[in-house]
Amino acid sequence: MPASSQCQVNIDGRIIRAHRLQGASPTVVFCGGFRSDMSGTKAMTLDAWCRKRGQSYLRFDYSGHGESDGEFTKATIGQWLADTLAAIDELTSGPLVLVGSSMGGWISLLATLARPERVAGLAGIASAPDFTEDLLWDGLSANQQSILKREGRISLPSAYDEEPSIITRDLIEEGRDHLLLHGAIPIQCPVRLLHSLDDPDVPWETSLRLMQKIAHDDVRLTLLKDAGHRISRPEDLELILGTLGRLLEQLG
Repeated sequence: MPASSQCQVNIDGRIIRAHRLQGASPTVVFCGGFRSDMSGTKAMTLDAWCRKRGQSYLRFDYSGHGESDGEFTKATIGQWLADTLAAIDELTSGPLVLVGSSMGGWISLLATLARPERVAGLAGIASAPDFTEDLLWDGLSANQQSILKREGRISLPSAYDEEPSIITRDLIEEGRDHLLLHGAIPIQCPVRLLHSLDDPDVPWETSLRLMQKIAHDDVRLTLLKDAGHRISRPEDLELILGTLGRLLEQLG
């Protein structure tokens, strides 16, 4: 079985670090979530699965995440998209299947639109397109919105980390350049979506809206009852791997 090798790409002086498996095409690319990294449960589960089946695989850290350079509080959706495009452009070849978790679901959609000739399939896990607007900005009180506008940042408690999340005005305002759910999404490849009905962070209706907006007919949404936002219990991971395996078989 192939071993995972370290690699990196330089973007404007920032080093984006990654791990790559060489194997069969298409290459599976994992796009992680907000404040998560390439050593997380789903990223490593996919690494072991792809290694076992001899599948090409790439996992990486966005700017300000994990092993990569950059300050988290200075990054935006556009910068994380640029990181993703640089990683797939320079560290992979041939067709791709993108797997996006939470914010990574949004990033992978944007990357598919930017590289339609490369992306053969897409899988979203608790996808969070437009979350900077629909969940962060709209979730703030009028007073919190005023503080964010005036001071340029606001600290919010995190359910997944002892450290609070720092939300910046730049993250919100730049995110508006990448919103997807207010019109048709011209993606023309098979898409598989998974979401839990009890997700406390991203409503399951977000994936339903996403399914309705994607132009391609072959879009399927699997709803779970009690997997939360992370969808990372052993049975959830098996469902993810089974879904991805069937998508790869369909793509031949």
